[in-house]
Amino acid sequence: MRSRKRNAADIAIARNSNESAAITECLKLINAGNLISDNDVVAIIPNWVQNKTPDTGIVVGDESLGTLIDFVKSRNPKRIVIASGSGGGNTKEVFEKYRKIIEEKGCEFIDLNEGPFVRININHSMPSSTNLNRLYEEVTCMISFTQLKVHEEGTISGVVKNVAMSWPPSSEHGTPKKNTGIHNDLHGFIRAMSEILPIDLSVLSANPAMIGTGPGKGIPKHTGIVIAGTDPYSVDTVGARLLGFKPQAVRYLYEAGQKGLGETDIQKMNFYGIPLVQAEKDFSLAAYGTSISVD
Repeated sequence: MRSRKRNAADIAIARNSNESAAITECLKLINAGNLISDNDVVAIIPNWVQNKTPDTGIVVGDESLGTLIDFVKSRNPKRIVIASGSGGGNTKEVFEKYRKIIEEKGCEFIDLNEGPFVRININHSMPSSTNLNRLYEEVTCMISFTQLKVHEEGTISGVVKNVAMSWPPSSEHGTPKKNTGIHNDLHGFIRAMSEILPIDLSVLSANPAMIGTGPGKGIPKHTGIVIAGTDPYSVDTVGARLLGFKPQAVRYLYEAGQKGLGETDIQKMNFYGIPLVQAEKDFSLAAYGTSISVD
């Protein structure tokens, strides 16, 4: 597997009712600009799981995606690709909601549900391999951008799951992408995919987040909080804590920590911006009306 750009678990937490402003603050706090060079092929993977609007908490915001694109463009990479494979619908239909911003920014768009494909083996029993769009062989910097959600099978839906479920094509795995075996061991599949798809920069927005249930039928709550980091497992660990879970409660995070794929121990993460306990209290107050923290 290609190594991540930065091995350190640098995590930023910001709060702002303006999602774009919170994203920008987080990226500055972790000095994310150093992750991208002029030789990079950057793939931004936004969560476009269904043909919905951002206010539902199901998919990312178009303006905030534009903010992320502007950040990447400021580093003058060789190529910027917006790539997604909808897990519950037609990617091109979802793309129409973002077409204007993507075309204005001059970015490419690739539907990961379509080829040309390469066949890749994964460290998993079912499936043990999958097709992936050929972009897989070209990407040198990957960014995951998604909303934080409770998930009825994955416990949470965060940056790791976003990438793991965007890349395998629906032509092979069905629409929705759970009809041919992926969800038989969803956590094992997410962990296995994360081993071959290194995420260099993760942006996890809780503005809005989805609580109650998910990934599509929960309650969107605007908390103003955004998390960004250089270790996707750390970012998801922090996101899980906002929802009330330690990494032991999210099996793909537990497995990743045991295998040394990333950091899931908050004592070994480098935090910037809002302290974690304060973020937990702010999130719970906004989401549930009561201020609580995990520890």
